Amino acid sequence: MPKITFMGAGSTVFAINVLGDSMLSPALQSSRIALYDIDATRLAESERIIGTLNRNINKGRAKITAHCGVRNRKAALDGADFVINAIQVGGYKPSTVIDFEAPKKYGLRQTIGDTLGIGGIFRALRTIPVMLDFARDMEEVCPDAWFLTYSNPMAMLTGAMLHGTGVKTVGLCHSVQGCARGLLWELGLDKSVKDLKWHIAGINHQAWLLEVKDGRRDLYPEIKRRAAATLKAAAHKGFAELWERGTKHGRTSFWADHRNAAKQDLVRLDLMLRFGHYVTESSEHNAEYMPYFIKATHPELIDHYNIPLDEYPRRCVHQIKGWKKLCRKLLGDKNLPHTKSHEFGAPIMEAIATGTPIRVHGNIVNHGLITNLPAKAIVEVPCLVDRNGVQGCYVGDLPEQCAALNRTNINPQLVTIEAALTRKKDLVYNAAMLDPHTSSELSLDQIVSLCDDLIKAHGNMLPTYR
Repeated sequence: MPKITFMGAGSTVFAINVLGDSMLSPALQSSRIALYDIDATRLAESERIIGTLNRNINKGRAKITAHCGVRNRKAALDGADFVINAIQVGGYKPSTVIDFEAPKKYGLRQTIGDTLGIGGIFRALRTIPVMLDFARDMEEVCPDAWFLTYSNPMAMLTGAMLHGTGVKTVGLCHSVQGCARGLLWELGLDKSVKDLKWHIAGINHQAWLLEVKDGRRDLYPEIKRRAAATLKAAAHKGFAELWERGTKHGRTSFWADHRNAAKQDLVRLDLMLRFGHYVTESSEHNAEYMPYFIKATHPELIDHYNIPLDEYPRRCVHQIKGWKKLCRKLLGDKNLPHTKSHEFGAPIMEAIATGTPIRVHGNIVNHGLITNLPAKAIVEVPCLVDRNGVQGCYVGDLPEQCAALNRTNINPQLVTIEAALTRKKDLVYNAAMLDPHTSSELSLDQIVSLCDDLIKAHGNMLPTYR
């Protein structure tokens, strides 16, 4: 009877997905589930909702307990076979607001700020110490457990666990599963493809669609043709005009059906045409991973690529505003159902528990899996999972231009990890100096000053750096 501990269980919807999937797995249905959070209200809400789900889809077979606060963390972890991590340290206020507002004073703008850039670096610096606390407890009370982490910044947090602790860790993300199908849909190719095959590898949020085929037929030539047409229309005709023209003539055109999705993906489509391969994570993310798109000297690029500046704070406000309504709905639904999600968490736990092998994509230390990326990098690659755990599969060389872009992101990731593990302030500065977007906008002195401002503003949310 496995024990599953969910850290950050106040992330109720996410807990529903992973734990609901577990309840649909025969090997995990009778698990002991320990819910942990530092927010007593959100924890109690999750406990009630997960309990309802357990009764409705699992005949009450799982045993659920709730544990609140640091003093009760070891009890939640004690004897765990699997630890799911979904924490966000600092939340929207004060930390996310600080991550966005302090850089604005220097003219540095962001879209999401949770993976790379100055926002991603400081999100890592305040989260890694908490995860290291988790690791110390795990090494004491559940040393053989697998740590399945979903928190961002994925590469930096996973790297800190794997380079700084002995905990068996894999980072899990959502961006790989739907990448190929999403691209085909937005370009109007999804219904014609009967035997989709794809191959993806790289780093988290910047993994590359290396192959995409319908059986043996390479789909990339037609994908690129349609992507080029999309970019041309966006630049010269405008999506609104194309939409009006399509509806005026009473026909459903490609542009009418897919205009919104394509308009929101212009960064990725252009990157694909210039670097040869489509990238897994969204355009709003990738716009801030590189020096090309968000530039004070070229403000016209924001409209040209439809880049949503300050997107993550807006999402936070929307989610906070909508949570009470959603929570009431979930709490009041005595017949709460669950349909299996696309998350990798439950299938990984099932494969380790039963020995029945599966293939997933996970974030792990490179160790020669992608041969033209650094050995210490955290790479997102196909993985075999069985009783031996999560084992990365050999990829070989990425196309050199794709590996080169990855390396520009890996550099600040590795230095941020080192800064968090050693608590050396100079390494915080160095990480920011190496970030592609930050370094393209600010001078060295400005970067140091911004980092000092962020350290001061975050206060006790960060450890002391010397």
